[in-house]
Amino acid sequence: MDLMDAIYHRRAVRAFKSDAVDRETIRFLIAAAVQAPSAVNRQPWSFVVVGDQAALERYSRDAKAHLLATMPETSPLAEYRPMLADPTFQLFYHAPALVVICATSSEPGVAEDCCLAAENFMLAAHGAGLGTCWIGFARPWLDLREGRKELDIPRHYVPIAPIAVGHPKAVAPPVSRRHPDIVWIG
Repeated sequence: MDLMDAIYHRRAVRAFKSDAVDRETIRFLIAAAVQAPSAVNRQPWSFVVVGDQAALERYSRDAKAHLLATMPETSPLAEYRPMLADPTFQLFYHAPALVVICATSSEPGVAEDCCLAAENFMLAAHGAGLGTCWIGFARPWLDLREGRKELDIPRHYVPIAPIAVGHPKAVAPPVSRRHPDIVWIG
């Protein structure tokens, strides 16, 4: 796939087929992720892969409960309360796999490095005909000791990018983009 085509057409997918994504494909996507640049070539990332649907259901339930219990009424995300309270809403959109990119330390800049790896992962998935969705709502629960324990995330690692991955049920529609503000110096 052409790089610019991938950049312009990759979209968040929120409806997945139940077909599993095989381990070799996940390894291929992670191999693309680790080609991302990192500050002073630290490559400060680790990957947790979850393909157990019962576990993903449990994680979804626990993450939603945590969000609902801790979200301030004045949060800009408060509009999502009804969705999060709906027992039929699955936070990972029933994707067959979840890949959590974790920083291997909390040093400055490592989160950004992991974000670069996440973008590579998502672009490679798009190129392979797969869909992805970065599940930001999962982060607060993954930061808890309980969430880390569930996923066997070492204490000194920092979960950065929980990404649902699978075969999309349909092509995600285009999303309009705002005109960027550009400040020219010189």
